[in-house]
Amino acid sequence: MAQTRNKYAGNKQTRNKRATIHGRTGTTMRRALRREAPSTIGLLTDEQDFAVMRHYATFTFDDHSVYLQQVEGLLKALAAQGMHTTVALFDPEEYAEFCAESDIEPDSPASRSRFTAEIAAIGATVTYTGQPLDTLIPLLVSRSVRRATWEYATMLLAGLGECADCGQDVGRAAFDRASHLLLRTLETAGPGTHHLVCSTPTENEQLLAVLHTERHLSGPARLDSAEGAEFVTVLAVGIALESRGGVVLRTSAPGTPDRVHGWRLIRGSLAPLTAGEVFSAYCTDADTGEPVSPESGVEYCAGFDIGADEPEPHH
Repeated sequence: MAQTRNKYAGNKQTRNKRATIHGRTGTTMRRALRREAPSTIGLLTDEQDFAVMRHYATFTFDDHSVYLQQVEGLLKALAAQGMHTTVALFDPEEYAEFCAESDIEPDSPASRSRFTAEIAAIGATVTYTGQPLDTLIPLLVSRSVRRATWEYATMLLAGLGECADCGQDVGRAAFDRASHLLLRTLETAGPGTHHLVCSTPTENEQLLAVLHTERHLSGPARLDSAEGAEFVTVLAVGIALESRGGVVLRTSAPGTPDRVHGWRLIRGSLAPLTAGEVFSAYCTDADTGEPVSPESGVEYCAGFDIGADEPEPHH
């Protein structure tokens, strides 16, 4: 009997030891997997959106500044664990529409989590790298505006349909032409750091796209693919609608003053502005129309010809 009891006790100790090892191993493995699972936080950037969310009983925050402090604390904690975290813009109006379309309860943390995952997959996000919220929020808002502009411009182009005369897709033709004009502009601009702005008026709003590129003495210009697509799409809208838009190019290079060039969009082509027109456009407040002092160390130049080998515009 004593031998049997000792054998049973030994087996029990072995099982307990194995269970302890298995538990520790499982916990360690889950922690390792958690570090490899990305996190996304939906952020309410302004007090108006925050006030809307307070109508939900399950949204427990009642002060926007405290909410932002807690979000920043959470971001820091996730970063300290070595986790990749992105921040997405949480829009209460889009959230309500999402819940109605998905037939889910909006007053629920699970619904907010599901919506955040959806907007992170298709919308604008910012990767958290330790930057303060004062830096992160303006960048997030800017990317969200750019995304919305691109989506609206894309929708406009897609809705134009085919040309009644030749059957060509008007939006596609305008996009191809805009791509050609951008490439010609960058080729002719030469080396340096280039900052381009395209402004295109539509019936409902003024579309604006910004593009940053860099080109060395040899090789083509390097540009962000997303920015390039946004810029070309907005320019294509102006071409397709024959809007009175325009493009401004600012070039910086070591040892020389910055140069500013400009063009007016007329019937699908970019017509160069004179140096005086560029100066007037650049040194006038767009909101008030009041003159603005010119920058020192900047040369206001006429737009150069970029249409030497342009294809014929589609009408």
